[in-house]
Formats: sequence, C-alpha cells, structure tokens
Amino acid sequence: MVVLREGMCPGLDAGLLRNLRAADVKTVEDLVSSDTEELARKCSVSYKALLAIRRVLLAQHTAFPVSGADLYEELLSSTAILSTGNPSLDKLLDSGLYTGEITELSGGPGSGKSQVCFGVAVHISYRLKQSVVYIDTTGGLTAGRLLEMLQTETSNTEEQMAALQRIQIFRLFDVYSLLDCLYGLRSGGLQQASVGGGSVKAVIVDSVSAVISPLLGGKHNEGMSLMIQVAGVLKTMAKDFNVAALVTNHVTRSGSGEVQPGLGASWSHIPRTRILLERVEPAAAVSPSGLRSATLIKSSRQPCHIKAEFDLGWWSRSEEGSSRKRKLDETDS
Repeated sequence: MVVLREGMCPGLDAGLLRNLRAADVKTVEDLVSSDTEELARKCSVSYKALLAIRRVLLAQHTAFPVSGADLYEELLSSTAILSTGNPSLDKLLDSGLYTGEITELSGGPGSGKSQVCFGVAVHISYRLKQSVVYIDTTGGLTAGRLLEMLQTETSNTEEQMAALQRIQIFRLFDVYSLLDCLYGLRSGGLQQASVGGGSVKAVIVDSVSAVISPLLGGKHNEGMSLMIQVAGVLKTMAKDFNVAALVTNHVTRSGSGEVQPGLGASWSHIPRTRILLERVEPAAAVSPSGLRSATLIKSSRQPCHIKAEFDLGWWSRSEEGSSRKRKLDETDS
C-alpha cells in the first residue's frame, strides 16, 4: 500500500492531494480502484487529467515480468562489493556489502551496531573514495567521532576533510521524515549527495527500528504499511542506483528466550543478509573490551549460523595499534 504524495507523478499537486484525501482516497490502490469519472467530479479536476495520473501510477507500481536470464545478466553487470574495512566481518559477509541489496545488523544496546556503521562509513569514504549517505535516527552520530576515526587513518587534514565531505548526514527522528528523505534520495537526491569525485555507494539507516517499532502492534495498523513502504523504497533505491543499503535493528526474545531481530516476520523477508551482533564478555582483565561476536542468521551466499569475532576498535586503530593487533592474531591462530 503506497501513500499518495505530492509530486510523485506529474499533475499530482498539493491542491489535488487535499481534494483526494477529502474524498477518502489516500493511497495509489484507492485511486486506481476508484471510479475515475466520479472521483474527477468530487475533486473538481478534469477526467482527462485524473486519467493521465492514474495511468502513470499504474505504470510505476505494476510489476512487469522479466526472464531469469535477463535478471542474471543485470546482476553480473551491476553488482559491486564494498569492503566494510574489517576482515572478519568481510569474511562473514562473503567479501563485504553487496550493492543492490539490504544488509541488516541487529543487536541489543551496546552490541556495537552504530560503531560498525561509523567504521563502514569512514572506510568507504576514505579508503574507497566513494560517498555515503548516513541517516541517523537515534542522535548517536557525531562529526567528532567520525573525525577521530579518520585521524587514525591519516594525519593529513585535507584528506580528513575530504573524507568527511563524502559522508552526507541526515538526522531524522520519525518514520514520516525518514520516508520523505528516502523518496527524495530516490528522486534525485543521491546524485546531489555525490561529492569529491565519488558516487554514493552506500546508504546507512541507523536505526530503522527506532522509528518503526513504536508504530507496530496494538491499534497502530498504519505501522505495518509504513514499514513496508520504508522497505520498498530502500529496495528500489539500492537496485536502481546500485548502492548498498545497511540498516540496524533492535532485538527481542522469542517465546523460548532466544535472541532474535526485531520488527517481526514481515520485515524478516526484507534484508538479503542479516547479522546478529553480541558483546563477548572478557575471560580475563587483559581481554579487549571491544570484542564482539557476529552471527550470520540469513544469507543467500553463506551457510547460516557461522560466526566471527572482531574488535570494535579495529576501525579506530592507529598504525602502531594495527601492528599489535596483527601480532595478537598471529599468536592466537
């Protein structure tokens, strides 16, 4: 169910949108299933103009068949793999984040979801020289934190500033603002966000559940519809613009007490890949406090339930710290 919005097709302006809503026509489905002649009369618009809008909306929101061979050729020509910057996480993801797909990181408070997103954004902007759109719905992202991570990558101030310029940040705290932002990006905002010679290759939403979960359950029937709209625009944007979408999700407990990603069964079909992050309790005082366990719980490429451990401090390592980390890895192996 797609909610009608101003400008989603030629002729659908604010005045007509008000009249349609007054006639209890709020979605594309409502409009295309209505009697066009009667609706034109109710909304004081010409039958011909409304018929043209109806045809455009049908073309935009109707699925057309495509052969498997064409789909495979398109996949081969368009998919790119973006390294997260962390070898353990890349191995779990079968080399990294895939463009055209949605990857989800789920975990409880303190599991490191946001820290991983910060690290991925910094790695793509500095190492890969590509632009990133970062949508922060929790208020957890600061320019200071990104700069701190970049300072461990390079001491060159110009390089730090250039990398920061390639990270476009949106702070949005409700699902309606999130939808407006995503629709805007899909309608041309992604090209505008490309700076410094690199195109946008990743869109990060941290967190998608923070703005959706309050609307689910109880009497909030619209919550499910809004969630599906967020999923739909993320999917089409990832595919149409060849970007990797990375989202974070909270966790809940099943009836048996098992930790599982939030947002329910309907959302579970949306991400192509899902990873559960958990804190690893240190066995001794010398163990790194930033150690996290990552479990692959959904994938079309790798066996599910394989695990990896990594240190959240990886993305903030200095050259000296990186050398120490390599020595530790060699000792542990």
